Amino acid sequence: MQLYNKLSSDERSKILDISKRKRITLSFYQYAHIKSPQIFRDKLFVAWNNLDVLGRIYVASEGINAQLSLPNKKFSKFQKHLNSISFLRDIRLNIAVEQENKSFLKLTIKVRDKILADGLNDNSFDVTNKGIHLNAQEFNDLMKQNNSIVIDMRNHYESEIGHFKNAVLPDVDTFRDSLDIIEKDLSEHKEDKKLLMYCTGGIRCEKASAYFKYKGFKKVYQLEGGIIEYIRQVKEENLENNFLGKNFVFDNRRAEKISDNIISNCHQCGKPFDVHTNCANDACHLLFIQCEECKTKMQNCCSYQCLEIKKMPYKLQKQLRRGQKNSNDIFKKGRTKNITTFN
Repeated sequence: MQLYNKLSSDERSKILDISKRKRITLSFYQYAHIKSPQIFRDKLFVAWNNLDVLGRIYVASEGINAQLSLPNKKFSKFQKHLNSISFLRDIRLNIAVEQENKSFLKLTIKVRDKILADGLNDNSFDVTNKGIHLNAQEFNDLMKQNNSIVIDMRNHYESEIGHFKNAVLPDVDTFRDSLDIIEKDLSEHKEDKKLLMYCTGGIRCEKASAYFKYKGFKKVYQLEGGIIEYIRQVKEENLENNFLGKNFVFDNRRAEKISDNIISNCHQCGKPFDVHTNCANDACHLLFIQCEECKTKMQNCCSYQCLEIKKMPYKLQKQLRRGQKNSNDIFKKGRTKNITTFN
């Protein structure tokens, strides 16, 4: 019985090219009590591997967090399988705004302590005491009220390419960091202001809203389904779109275009641009914004040092990487001082 992915990304990519089958990219999460996460994980892998599902899925005793793609023709069978699981029956699926057959190239299902790396002690507060859920129209309406504060619960590299109008954008690298900063900055408004939180698909706000209520905020709201569901409702119901730029996503697409606004800049020359890339030096692999001109000039590298390494024979590059892990700069997502700038 196959319980793990056996194909490389390149092998899978070739298979997708040959099949030419249209695929659908989606995500969902659900907090639930799973008694045996490993057994649940193995059963999921068998079922989803048979449906040609590819993606990144986390399973824990507290629930499931899934981002995946599958052939369009197998979508109904996939839904039928979800409905056979009690806590996933009729679950809302966040369908991607833009579709790409190669959004994922492997099926990876991992058992984790948590389905969201939030760094919180969940025993200290009631995670089920969440904020009020808002649909797209309700979110738009509350945004216009003077006593509302729109808060982006994502990291800086996500919000720098796209965010809601007039939103508070915490300059952080992790979700956990944003919680303390927001509480401190808004400590004087726990009674009078409405906190309107949003994230990519809703999962971070599920935990954040309960946390802020525990910290004494009286008027806590969250955008149900996050940016992905918001855009779906905006399109279907012809609503006003208050999101500027692109929605950062954690798959090979990197982002979904939501509006024509380009609100970020190339990290090297400063030209308006909003496409992330990874440094071509595998020992660095920094995620940063690089325009097409800089990509050509720097051969997809973030610095001259990485460019020189990339020019070396591949065997020598491997020798240099031996025993070394990627630089911690990879987690700075474009903050590193090593990026070569031209302005």
